[in-house]
Amino acid sequence: MTESLTERTPAPSLDRLVADLVPPPRFARARLDNYVPDPQYPSQAEAKDRIAEFARGIGRGRSTGGLKGLFRKRPTAARGLYLDGGFGVGKTHLLTSLFHVTSGHRVYGTFVEYTNMVGALGFTKAVDLLADASLVCIDEFELDDPGDTLLMTRLIRELSDRGVAIVATSNTLPEALGEGRFAAQDFLREIQSMSERFDVLRIDGEDYRRREAVEEAPALPERTVREHADATPGATLDALPPLLAHLKTVHPSRYGAMLDDVTCAHLTEVATIADHNNGLRFVVLVDRLYDREIPVLASGQEVAGIFTDELLRSGYRKKYYRSLSRLTSLARDGAKILEAA
Repeated sequence: MTESLTERTPAPSLDRLVADLVPPPRFARARLDNYVPDPQYPSQAEAKDRIAEFARGIGRGRSTGGLKGLFRKRPTAARGLYLDGGFGVGKTHLLTSLFHVTSGHRVYGTFVEYTNMVGALGFTKAVDLLADASLVCIDEFELDDPGDTLLMTRLIRELSDRGVAIVATSNTLPEALGEGRFAAQDFLREIQSMSERFDVLRIDGEDYRRREAVEEAPALPERTVREHADATPGATLDALPPLLAHLKTVHPSRYGAMLDDVTCAHLTEVATIADHNNGLRFVVLVDRLYDREIPVLASGQEVAGIFTDELLRSGYRKKYYRSLSRLTSLARDGAKILEAA
C-alpha cells in the first residue's frame, strides 16, 4: 500500500538540524558560472558581479584564534547583503553560489529553519554555534509575527557584531518586512536596526520558470494519480484535506525531514485553500518539495487556482505567488513523467 505523508511525524535530532544547514539538492550544482542573467534586466548581471566581489571579502579582518588572536581587536560589525526581488529571478541560485564559493565554515538555511534551531538550542548556544561561521545564508527571509521579528533581528545583530557575514534573500525590502501582517510599526526600531546591517541588491526580472514553458499544469484524473502512486517506489499519496490537517501537527521546520526518501508526491481532492494558516503551511511544504526536486501529480482542482483571491491580495501575496510558480513547475514535472511512461 502506498505510504501517506500523514503517517509521518518526524522528530529530527539536534545533530540533524545542524547537519541540514546546507543548500538543498536542487541548488547543489548552483554556481556563479551557471547563473545566466537575463539581458533585459541589467540588475541581474550587476548582482552576480556584486556577489563575486562580496565573496572575495568574506573573512577578512576576523581573528584566526589562538595566542595571536588574544591580542587582536574585536572584529568590526560585518556588512551583509540583502537580495531583494520577485520570485524566480535567481536569488536563491546566487545565494547558494556564494555558499559554494566561500571557503571555511559556512551555514545555509531558510528563515524557518533558523528560528526552529534557535528554539531547539536556545539563543546563546545558537549564537555561539553560528558565530564560528564566516558566512550565514538566510533564504526566504520573511517576518510573519512579532516573536520572529525580535528573534531574528537580535540574532543578526549579534552575529554581525562578531564579524559574521550574513546574506539573505527575500521578496520584501528590509524596511517593509512585516507590512500587512502584524503591527510592524511597533517593531520599527528593531527592523531598522537589522536593516542597517545590509546593503540591498535589487534584482529585477521575470520568473525563470515561465520563460520557456508558459503553459499551466492541468489537473489529472484521480484514477491516474492513484495508479501511478501505487506503481512508483518511494511515492506518497494524500488527499489534500487530511494532509492540511496533518501539517498543523508538524513544525514547518520538519517538513523537509517528512519528505525523506520520497520520490514523487501524489495529491487528490485538491481544492481551494482559503485559510491563511493552512495556506502558509502548504507554502512551506511546496518549498521543501521544490528544494528536493520531488515531482507532484495532482487531481481535483488545477493547482494554479489553489489559493483564493483574498489570500493572493494579502500581505503574504508574494509567498503565495512564489508557491504557485513552484507548485505549477512540480506539477509539470509530474506530467512529463506520465508522458515518458
